[in-house]
Amino acid sequence: MGVANKAWRLSLLSEKPNLALSNQLNGKHYQDHQNIYNDWRWWRSSATQQQRRKVPWSLVCGLMLFGLGLVSLFTGHVASDLEWYSQRLVKRSIFYSRLVLKEGDVKQLIFGNQNTRISSMDVAKEGVIFPVCSKFLFKLLLLESLLPFEQDTETFFLSSNFLTKLSLCVAAVRERASNGYLLIAASGGLNQQRTGITDAVVVARILNATLVVPELDHHSYWKDNSDFVNIFDVDWFISYLAKDVTIVKRVPDKVMRSMEKPPYTMRVPRKSPPEYYLDQVLPILLRRRAVQLTKFDYRLASNLDEELQKLRCRANYHALRFTKPIQELGERLVTKMRTMAKRYIAIHLRFEPDMLAFSGCYFGGGEKEKFELGEIRKRWATLPDLSPDGERERGKCPLTPHEVGLMLRALGFANDTYLYVASGEIYGGEETLRPLRELFPNFYTKEMLAIKELKSFFPFSSRMAAIDYIVCDESDVFVTNNNGNMAKILAGRRRYAGHKRTIRPNAKKLCALFKARDHMDWDTFSKKVKASQRGFMGEPDEVRPGRGDFHEYPSCICEKPFTDDKNRKGEALLSDRIHMNFKENVGENQGDKSLQRLKKRSMEEPISLREEDGENFPD
Repeated sequence: MGVANKAWRLSLLSEKPNLALSNQLNGKHYQDHQNIYNDWRWWRSSATQQQRRKVPWSLVCGLMLFGLGLVSLFTGHVASDLEWYSQRLVKRSIFYSRLVLKEGDVKQLIFGNQNTRISSMDVAKEGVIFPVCSKFLFKLLLLESLLPFEQDTETFFLSSNFLTKLSLCVAAVRERASNGYLLIAASGGLNQQRTGITDAVVVARILNATLVVPELDHHSYWKDNSDFVNIFDVDWFISYLAKDVTIVKRVPDKVMRSMEKPPYTMRVPRKSPPEYYLDQVLPILLRRRAVQLTKFDYRLASNLDEELQKLRCRANYHALRFTKPIQELGERLVTKMRTMAKRYIAIHLRFEPDMLAFSGCYFGGGEKEKFELGEIRKRWATLPDLSPDGERERGKCPLTPHEVGLMLRALGFANDTYLYVASGEIYGGEETLRPLRELFPNFYTKEMLAIKELKSFFPFSSRMAAIDYIVCDESDVFVTNNNGNMAKILAGRRRYAGHKRTIRPNAKKLCALFKARDHMDWDTFSKKVKASQRGFMGEPDEVRPGRGDFHEYPSCICEKPFTDDKNRKGEALLSDRIHMNFKENVGENQGDKSLQRLKKRSMEEPISLREEDGENFPD
C-alpha cells in the first residue's frame, strides 16, 4: 500500500508540469481564436454598414407602400367584380331580402283569401316591393284602415286618407330598396333640358335608382338662374311618377353624412343604350350609393323597348307640368288670340343671334353681320369652319322671317291669318320682321299681348320660353323654322295629342326656289312650294313608327283610324261638291280619278282662317 501510494503521488507530480504546459498552449490557441473572431465581427459590421449606406430606408418604405397599394387595388377590383356579378346572378339578394306582392298576394297576406274583392287597389296593381321585415307592419296598417263593410259580401273599402299615407309609405320603402341615388345636371335651354329630364326618369327606372329632382343649367348662353321648382310643378312631377320611379327633392342628410365620399360625377356618351347604363353606371352606383350625370341631354338611345317608351311619354307629356303662374299666363294669351280669331298660326322663328351664329350661315347683312356672328360663334370652340352657301344648299340654314312669310302665303294662307310669333331677340330687330308683318298684318307676340304681366318673367328666358311653349301648343297650326329642340318637342307633343298639324320647311328645296323667285310668276312659285312641302306638312304617316327621333316622333301613340267628326264633316262637304248624277254619267274608274283630282284641287285652293272658310283650314 505504501509503495503504491508513493508511486501514485510521483505520477501526479510528474503530470503537473505537463498539465501546466498544456494549459499554457491551450491559452495561446484560445487567444488566437479570439482575435480571429473579433476580426471577423469587425469585418461583418463594417460590411453591413456599407450595405446599409447603399440602400436608404426611404426607398425600402416606398417599395413597401407601393406593394401594399397594389394589393389594395387588386382586392378592391376583385371585391367590386364579385359584388357586381353576384348582383346580376341573385338579383340583388346579397343586400336585402325582398318580397314582390301582386294584388292576389296582398289579399292573401291581409285577408287570407286571394278572391277577396278590394276597391282602390292601385298600389298593388303593378306590384309593391318591400323588405320582408315590413310585411307585418304593412298588414297592421291595412287592417287598421278598413272601413265597415257589408256582412254578405267580401268587398272591403280603403279610406282615401290612408291610401295617401300608404303611397308615401310604399315610396319610402321603395327608396330604401333602390340601388342608390341618381343626380342629374341638365344642359341647354328649356326644351333641351326637358329632353334630359324625360330621359333621366327612364334611366332611373333602368338602374332601379331613386331619382333626385334634376338640376337645371345656370351657365348656358341664356344665363337663366331658374330652378326646377320655378318652372315645373315639382310635387305633381313626383306624385305622378310615383308608381314608376321614386323621386325625391334632395338626397337625405342622413345618407349624405353616411357616405364616405361625395357623389361620383361622370358623363355618359350621347344616345347610350340601356346596356351601357347597366354595365358602366350601375356598378359605380352600387359602390358609391350616389352618382351624378352631367351635361345630361340626349344621353339615352331613341329606340327602347315598349314599356320604357311609354314611361318616356308619361314623363314628358303628363308629369312635366308648368307651375301655376306660367300656366295661367300662357292660357291667358291663348284666350286673347282666340278672342281675336277662332284659329291662329304659331310660328317659332328661331332667328336669334346664337342660332344664326351656330348655323354658320350668312343672311345678307354684310361685314357687320359676319363680324357679330363670328364673335358669338367663338363660344363653341369645336365648331368647324363652314361654307355659308354650302350650308344653305344643304338645307341647314333657318329661313329668314320674310322667307317664312312667303312660304305660308304660297301654301295658301291668306293675309288675314292671325300669327303668334314665338321668339326671343330677333337678329336685326324690327327691320328683319317688317317683311313678315307686311305679309301678315295680324302679327302678335307675347310682349304685345301682355307686356305688364310679363315684367316679372323678363329676367328668366326659360320661363319666357315656357309661355311660348303653351301658346304654340294650343295653336291650330304650328310652323317651325329649324329642327331645334323646341320644334322637336312640340311636334312630338302635338302628334301625341291627336296629330295636330306641324309644318316644317323643306329648307333644302325651298332654297333654290327663293333664289329663282324673281324669275317666275307667283302661281308657278306657289305650285313649286306646295310640291316641295309634300311630306313636311305634319301628316300622321310622314314617318313610319319607330323611325326618327323619339321626341319628334313618339312611338307610344295609340293607333286608331282617323274617323273623328271633323274629318267626316270635311269628307261630306267634299262629296257634296260632286254632281248628284256623277256616277251615272262617268264610269267607276273615271269617277275615282275625278274624285282624286277634285281632292287635289281643293288642297291647292287658298286657305283662310276666317270662320266662314274654316273647312279649308289644314288641321
